[in-house]
Amino acid sequence: MNALKNPRILGTLAVLLIIALTPVAFGDENYIMRVITIGLCSAIAVYGMNIILGFTGQLSLAQGGFFGIGAYAVGLLTTDFDWPFWQAFVVGVVGTSAIGYLSGLIALRTKDEYFAIFTMAIGFIIYLTISRWESVTHAHSGVNNVKFPEAGDIVDFSNPTAMFYLVFIILLASVYITYAIRRSSVGRTLLTIRTSEDLADAIGVNVGLSKQLAFAASAFFGGIGGGLYASVVGFIGPDAATVDKTFEFLMFILVGGMGTVAGPLVGTMIVTFLFELFQDFQAYRFIVLGPIIIALVIFAPRGIVGYLGGFIDKRARKRRIGSARKDGSAGANDSDQANGSTPARGSTGTDAAGRRGTAADTITTTEEEKK
Repeated sequence: MNALKNPRILGTLAVLLIIALTPVAFGDENYIMRVITIGLCSAIAVYGMNIILGFTGQLSLAQGGFFGIGAYAVGLLTTDFDWPFWQAFVVGVVGTSAIGYLSGLIALRTKDEYFAIFTMAIGFIIYLTISRWESVTHAHSGVNNVKFPEAGDIVDFSNPTAMFYLVFIILLASVYITYAIRRSSVGRTLLTIRTSEDLADAIGVNVGLSKQLAFAASAFFGGIGGGLYASVVGFIGPDAATVDKTFEFLMFILVGGMGTVAGPLVGTMIVTFLFELFQDFQAYRFIVLGPIIIALVIFAPRGIVGYLGGFIDKRARKRRIGSARKDGSAGANDSDQANGSTPARGSTGTDAAGRRGTAADTITTTEEEKK
């Protein structure tokens, strides 16, 4: 129950509730529902990027490649080999995670900008493989008629609203996993690595294994997002695995807020909406969006959610200080009245243990030291 009083959690739940109710407003608009559902697929992949970048502090530029592997695995297995969607989806996600883990064994031997460059090279190799291996991936011809998920006679996922809620449920699981990691000892370990790898190593953290698992987790979510994307769109081409896709994900997480629970979702939906708003000027949209993103990075480097979270924390800190001052003043007045005396102006008073100063003074001093 205490968690429900947390403004951050309430804000995340409010965002999820608004998205969950979009079919009420746009249920008859198939195009809008499809765009929103594609945005949710991207958000799932961005949650994977949030683990490796937002929590661990490692800038991986291979996320678009992992997204493409998940999409092509589902697309090829359901069309060329006539597999059911769910079998192809599981194989695609597991395969993407395995490729991510193996890639991390090499990539994580590098650090900082070299890691970013190496992972971008991994993403580019994945794109070249998809776009040139025509006998397997059909190259630029793409993959058509990707199957929808099967649910017997219970649900028809060819219906845009049904497909939306399927993706939304998987997104909820991604949000919860992110929240659970953030609150767990694993999350604290990753955040320690982000702060200082030397410090983490000094306190006994297995830095290499932790980073390796975080990299595999990012690929895992990328595979999930890609597999769902293939079914939602029905057609996939090499564009699903480009390095540009990675930079789109990076833009989403920068706008929303790295290391936050709601940031990837908020950033993805806002930028996706802006992309649709400027779709008639697709060649020039970054001329408009570029300055907006630069302004966000300069004035709100923690992203929209991070900025709002900092504002909430600041207000809560001021309320605690004010409450402590009132409590301290009330306690001092009650004590003076009981003794029949009035303290002189500027006096500090003495507590029962002989310590000088009030609780409010101590708390205020502590808060000032923290600042």
